[in-house]
Amino acid sequence: MLRRVLKSAVVSTALILTGFTSLAQTIPAGTNIPVRMGREISSGTAKVGDRFDATLARDLVVGGKTIAQAGSPARGKVTLAKSSGRLHAPGQISVRLTSIQAEGKTIALETGSYHLEGKSHAKSNATKIGGGAALGAVIGGIAGGGKGAAIGAGAGGAAGTGVAAATGKEEAVIPAEKTLSFTTTAAASAK
Repeated sequence: MLRRVLKSAVVSTALILTGFTSLAQTIPAGTNIPVRMGREISSGTAKVGDRFDATLARDLVVGGKTIAQAGSPARGKVTLAKSSGRLHAPGQISVRLTSIQAEGKTIALETGSYHLEGKSHAKSNATKIGGGAALGAVIGGIAGGGKGAAIGAGAGGAAGTGVAAATGKEEAVIPAEKTLSFTTTAAASAK
């Protein structure tokens, strides 16, 4: 009889400890998860739904317990990819984290997005177009006086616009090895 009671107590204790272990692998909403990107992602080539691999940048600790160690695999996906225009609208890209590996188990995640826009075209285009117009006006003024300056400014501005159009793509790029930080929007646990 005593043996049966002890065996029952051992089984109960094991079940309780198993319950605590799975409880400890719950990641609450609002948890910050930093990851290091595995490859470059560009708004010029990425497509919505593309997957990416990353690794945890530091240990993921919840309630004093390490859920996953730094270097553990993580996955995510592209949620927005808009290529840059030539003279306006810089590229945009958004990504979010979808899962991490913890002790051989996949933990599906819901996180906020990391969003990035390419550099603005305004300053670069103004410099190219305005510089072309100024240079054209100087050359036209030397060659033909006041009327030549006006013609030269127009021609130089057009040339500057052409240069801006030819060189103007400003893609959003997330470089390989960059550390991004994602915040969970819902609780998650190992499956």
